[in-house]
Amino acid sequence: MIRQLLKPINALLIFAPVALVLELAHGAPLLIFAASALAVVPLSGLLGDATEELAGRTGPRVGALLNATLGNAAELIITTLAIKEGLLELVRASIVGSVIGNLLLVAGAAIIAGGLKHGLQRFETRSAVMNSSLLIMAAFVLALPSFFNYTIEPNSANVEWLSLFTAGIIIVMYVLSMVYSLTARHAEPIARPSALPHLGSLRGAVGMLVIATVLIAAMSEFLVGAVEPMVQQLGISELFVGIILVPIIGNVAEHVVAIEVATKNHMDLSMGIALGSSLQVALFVAPLLVFISLLFGHPLTLEFTTFEVAAMLASCFIAAHVAMDGETNWLEGVLLVSLYLVMAAGFYFLPAK
Repeated sequence: MIRQLLKPINALLIFAPVALVLELAHGAPLLIFAASALAVVPLSGLLGDATEELAGRTGPRVGALLNATLGNAAELIITTLAIKEGLLELVRASIVGSVIGNLLLVAGAAIIAGGLKHGLQRFETRSAVMNSSLLIMAAFVLALPSFFNYTIEPNSANVEWLSLFTAGIIIVMYVLSMVYSLTARHAEPIARPSALPHLGSLRGAVGMLVIATVLIAAMSEFLVGAVEPMVQQLGISELFVGIILVPIIGNVAEHVVAIEVATKNHMDLSMGIALGSSLQVALFVAPLLVFISLLFGHPLTLEFTTFEVAAMLASCFIAAHVAMDGETNWLEGVLLVSLYLVMAAGFYFLPAK
């Protein structure tokens, strides 16, 4: 555990007390947002380490389920608190942002890093094809309510019911995909792959899980509370914050792992992280947030903008095409990252509502 706490990225933990002081002193929203975001980065990494340790001690099947459930815990906490504050546009944007970020930015950066060091890299195609197919189908299911909502929009009750029904179908897809992954001998689990050393004792892992979760919740409360005054101050949109900033904040530690293992020529693991994380968001996080929103009286509908739908579908198709041949080179990584940067710039310049 000591070794994990001494990782360089954990130096950012100093921003946790900084964020607390700024919040109590009613500091500038931009400073509160920045300090909270920087504190969440190492905390999400520690949460992932604790999850990996628990998964490693429970056997491959239960471990895969733990990874699949808690792989995006930090982002789930942030978006849940955003729902509580009624920031539904931010939440929908973060769903799309997580998908495109994992598929374009993370996979692209990992492919570049691994390709520059090892040249042409190969990985097992069967699991990549299965995950790619699941991802495309999940993206279409998530996008379909947006098309139908244009027609049934005046009837808000029907829009909400369509989103709930769609979320229920996606949850069933997720459960069945987990059953298939955990029972089929030839299939790889869609869970977040393990690439981290043991933390130590089981008690230490549980303690780390609890502490990291509590601190992430506190930092996320500060972060979400600073969003509205910050976007007004900077003149940017909640859409950009949700689609670019929130996914990076919640998953940066996992992104680093994907790049590290690619440089070690473990592309099966690296692509599994990128595709698996996107699947978690599309098949588990998104529908779960729809049902969670009912608890706060702010129903979250799966009604994405045209730009969000286009970005999500394009990312899924392009990433699937790259993954399905079972090999990558650094140029493919450059193309993926370039596409992400163009999308990010486009969302930045979209006018705020």
